[in-house]
Amino acid sequence: MIRILVIDGQGGRIGKFIIEGIREAKLDAEIIAVGTNSLSTSAMLKAGADAGATGENSVVVCSKNCDVIIGPIGIVITDALLGEVTEKMAAAVGRSKAKKLLIPINQCDNFIVGVNDLSITSLIKDVISELKKI
Repeated sequence: MIRILVIDGQGGRIGKFIIEGIREAKLDAEIIAVGTNSLSTSAMLKAGADAGATGENSVVVCSKNCDVIIGPIGIVITDALLGEVTEKMAAAVGRSKAKKLLIPINQCDNFIVGVNDLSITSLIKDVISELKKI
């Protein structure tokens, strides 16, 4: 069984879609949801995460104990997601030995050059496709 950490902030919409996609694909996975706020954590738990937690320390601790980390690219950029990503969060994700599947969301003054502006649905399908390869 693969242990997947899904990290999201704001309303948890991206994390929710990721978790629903993993569940629909029937992957043998334990999904841990960590939100940068309680609203995002709640949305991901409702989507089917096995466990959830909120905040900086949860990101730091859970990043050490997973096989894959999935979330918007902002989870590795300090002050991203409208300031919800702290320096410690970004460093913990970046330093984790887990494989990282980062979704290229062009927001908050961060633009990923060369990446087409795809729909969230299309991006989530790509994430699930990559997970199946792991």
